Amino acid sequence: MRIIHILNHVQKIGNGIVNVAIDLACLQAKNGDDVAVISGGGEYEHLLDKHGIKNYKLDQSRQPINMIKASVGYREIIQEFQPDIVHAHMMTGIVLASILRFRNKYALVSTVHNEFQRASLLMGLADRVIAVSKAVQISMVRRGIPENKLRVVRNGTLGSPRTRNISDYQPLKLQHPAIATVAGMYKRKGIAELIAAFEKIALDFPTAHLYLVGNGPDREIFEEQAKATSVADRIHFEGFQTEPQAYFLACDIFVLASHREPFGLVLSEAREAGAAIVATQVDGIPEALDNGQAGVLVPAKDSQTLAEALGNLLSNPDILKDWKYRAQENLEQLNVARVHQETLAVYQELVN
Repeated sequence: MRIIHILNHVQKIGNGIVNVAIDLACLQAKNGDDVAVISGGGEYEHLLDKHGIKNYKLDQSRQPINMIKASVGYREIIQEFQPDIVHAHMMTGIVLASILRFRNKYALVSTVHNEFQRASLLMGLADRVIAVSKAVQISMVRRGIPENKLRVVRNGTLGSPRTRNISDYQPLKLQHPAIATVAGMYKRKGIAELIAAFEKIALDFPTAHLYLVGNGPDREIFEEQAKATSVADRIHFEGFQTEPQAYFLACDIFVLASHREPFGLVLSEAREAGAAIVATQVDGIPEALDNGQAGVLVPAKDSQTLAEALGNLLSNPDILKDWKYRAQENLEQLNVARVHQETLAVYQELVN
């Protein structure tokens, strides 16, 4: 097959949408398909080149004059590459690929990641719409996407061509017990509730430390919140890390306190590393944690219940050890090879 993936960029900034697309493109090329990527460019170009994937640069920023240029550029790329499948991962890409295919006979596939965004309905312009969890599928049906267009391909990152084997990473020397999250610094990621929960338990566990890994527009708000606590010296803002595996391996408890989360790619990596996991019971998170078998689920936006879950784990070494063991069970479903095969099946429905 001749496959094009279209994204806004391929930057190495911890964007889960980009990471999923890069994994797919690399595995498809390794499988013998002819694969190309259209994007504004970024650090992953080197990995794509290594896999023999053609890179087309296309600035898709949404100024009117630029969109005209992008339309012309997109049409030229399609005429040159002649794809069987165009797979759009972001909103601008699906619009270009849909509007400009009237003379091109490719099948159009989209993947819905952040279905809570209003504009995600545009992904329904595709012939097939991949939802990254059952929860996303249900939400998109409720919002008007025809069910016969939707296919569920749950996310998975284990065995990714972007990363090394987990055994090749060295855990950091954190202060223990160590609680960590790896997330963009956005309010919807529940960072405020995590800081509040940590403050609630900090006096009972005087050696505990909280590590916040990631960057984003709300970081200053969270830094101010942390400074106002009585345990500011035990809350560490680590910034964006290209290899967060060192934190997964080192922490005692990994937390994902999101208000909304279509799946949560970091959960698969935290599970592989053997961290005990506490996460919110929203959207696709339960699916990523085997419906609570691989991690403790708590309500979103509830710092008190989150604090109680953390305190219970820290107070009971045997329970903490058990959750670390349970996190590493049933990992096969989180492998990128499974994502590749299920995505290929979606393509073949259309090409056949």
